[in-house]
Amino acid sequence: MTAVVEPPVARLAALPGVSTASRVAAQAERARAAGKVLPVVPALAGLLPAAGLRRGSTVAVHGGTSLLFALLAEATAAGSWAAVVGMPSLGLAAAAEYGVDLSRVALVRHPGVELPAVVAALLDGVDLVVVNAEKVQAAVARRLSARARHRGAVLLASGAWPAADVELSCRFSAWSGLADGYGHLRERQVEVRVHGRGAAARPTSASLSLPAPPSSAGSAGSARSAGSAEHGQALRAEATA
Repeated sequence: MTAVVEPPVARLAALPGVSTASRVAAQAERARAAGKVLPVVPALAGLLPAAGLRRGSTVAVHGGTSLLFALLAEATAAGSWAAVVGMPSLGLAAAAEYGVDLSRVALVRHPGVELPAVVAALLDGVDLVVVNAEKVQAAVARRLSARARHRGAVLLASGAWPAADVELSCRFSAWSGLADGYGHLRERQVEVRVHGRGAAARPTSASLSLPAPPSSAGSAGSARSAGSAEHGQALRAEATA
């Protein structure tokens, strides 16, 4: 009778606390699947196709940093990590006012020619990576979007991005807060428009107030479909107190 001898790897994998590479990969995949969408403030959730920032997606943001801060606020407050690359003039005080948890934000202000490599490395281990789109060539942009998709990270591009799944643009109106020539600027009404590919192919837009604390993204107005002949209300994004 011939005895059956287990291979050394099998015996090692059977020990308590030891995991094989395939087992670790499966655990990581389950963890990613458990949080496929990163949260955003309610007013923006009503506009985005997945009601949040879908992992693996690329989102292009037009219209300054206010909208970027609004997208980062809820996710960082909920425990996600973010990194900002190639934006040295980013205002951290303003980001905090929008509700961004600065203790969960890494800044790479001047990556220089290493910007693509820095963004690629961050996509491997950070939930959200913000990059200045003006400093990235189209071919590199597509490769970085592919990496974000593979790693399950969210790539937020400040500016035009050729491989974006969703695009957000922002138009601002006047600030409010001043009374009789004195006081503090508190917020301003903005018009946010969303369009993109797949579920975001039909453009929508909404009015909301920025800045606003997490989970209460200002007083949002009606959201409407740009494809409607009457531009009537298609949905309503309302803030919670």
